Amino acid sequence: MELSGHDLTALHAPPHPLLVEIEGRAKTDGVPVVSRETGRLLSTLVTAMQASRILEVGTGYGDATLWMALAQPRMGKIWTMLSDLRRTEIARSYFQRAGEDDYIEISSTPALEMLDNFSHRNLDIAFVAADESEYGRYFTLIVPMLKLSGLAIFDRALRAPRAFLESFLHHPQLDATLLQIGDGIAIGARRK
Repeated sequence: MELSGHDLTALHAPPHPLLVEIEGRAKTDGVPVVSRETGRLLSTLVTAMQASRILEVGTGYGDATLWMALAQPRMGKIWTMLSDLRRTEIARSYFQRAGEDDYIEISSTPALEMLDNFSHRNLDIAFVAADESEYGRYFTLIVPMLKLSGLAIFDRALRAPRAFLESFLHHPQLDATLLQIGDGIAIGARRK
């Protein structure tokens, strides 16, 4: 018997109540969130890797951040960046309510400016859900920050310029693929 998308959703445990709350508020405010499928994928990858060093570009209301933070080992750290101060404060309030604020460092410096001066290396995961037209620039800055076997993950990849997708999928330092989840997720593991 073949399962429908609705059947698959019903098979999963419900997300953390704060994630459901963020989804509702974001929908009301017109702020994008990652799909639950994307959130579950991020959570699974963080758990499998025991990822303790995560970079996120594009915090929104903090939904993807929380999916990852709730799966991360206690000694882990997430650095997330978003230049919208109002959204930054909303996200921070959710991190505090989840008890994850000690493990999440949120910056309101514009992402490209921050990445140019970002001192952390050997990242387990770099997750990008921001302006798709800038994905190529983020990608160039992020790959050298990843540890060997570290993951570069770009949400809404099917909205990104074709040149970015081709560069991502054929990058000599990555084993990469594009998944049709939501508006596409590009995932690449650093191999060199």
